[in-house]
Amino acid sequence: MEIQYKVADFEGPLDLLLHLINRHKLNIHDIEIFTLVEQYIEVVRSMQQNDEMDMASEFVDMASRLIYIKTVSLLPVHEEAEELKRELEGELIEYQECKKIAEQFSKMTDGFNYFVKPAEQIEADKVYSRTHESFEIANAYLAAVGKGKRKLPPSIDTFKPIVQRRIVPVQARISYVMRKLFKKSRIKLSTLFNSSQDRSELVATFLAVLQLARDRKIYIEGEGNEIQIKTLEGDK
Repeated sequence: MEIQYKVADFEGPLDLLLHLINRHKLNIHDIEIFTLVEQYIEVVRSMQQNDEMDMASEFVDMASRLIYIKTVSLLPVHEEAEELKRELEGELIEYQECKKIAEQFSKMTDGFNYFVKPAEQIEADKVYSRTHESFEIANAYLAAVGKGKRKLPPSIDTFKPIVQRRIVPVQARISYVMRKLFKKSRIKLSTLFNSSQDRSELVATFLAVLQLARDRKIYIEGEGNEIQIKTLEGDK
């Protein structure tokens, strides 16, 4: 009989990972990432079949994170994978300790009555009260227009905080693509770029698709404007 999982059974993706580690007797201090990824994806698929994915986006994000760690582990140089793996192991160990402490506190407080004071509304002071010295205002003005060069345009450094290039991580776009495919197993490639805000996001999305295809998580078919991507399960 196949075990069915529900989102309500777990407090979050870390809780689910701990359950899988304990169930399969994995070493939390040296996780077998390939085994953990397959088991986790299987559970997420089960959630999808139970129509629970709308309330479990954090579980999909963790699935994308695990897939990314597995992907970079396959590269000839995988220092990044080791670092990401150690980071995940640290989070799991910390979460496990917190659960143990919470259980101890729960046993200590059994039978207690709790009284909670109602929240009080606090009026926020929206008045800007800082006093600026005149030289601060003068320096800010000269930095913007240039001393003795008020007719020249400001320097490039003045606008860097406003127009500097946005960096979009590929891992974030992998999560975006996987979320799309979890809802619909086959989609047009062009639809992934419709919501892109700038060139950085377009490039990151394209690299995410290539990464997933190389990891054999998706299949690409068609040509021209009819190129589609789908999960391998979509062939079944």
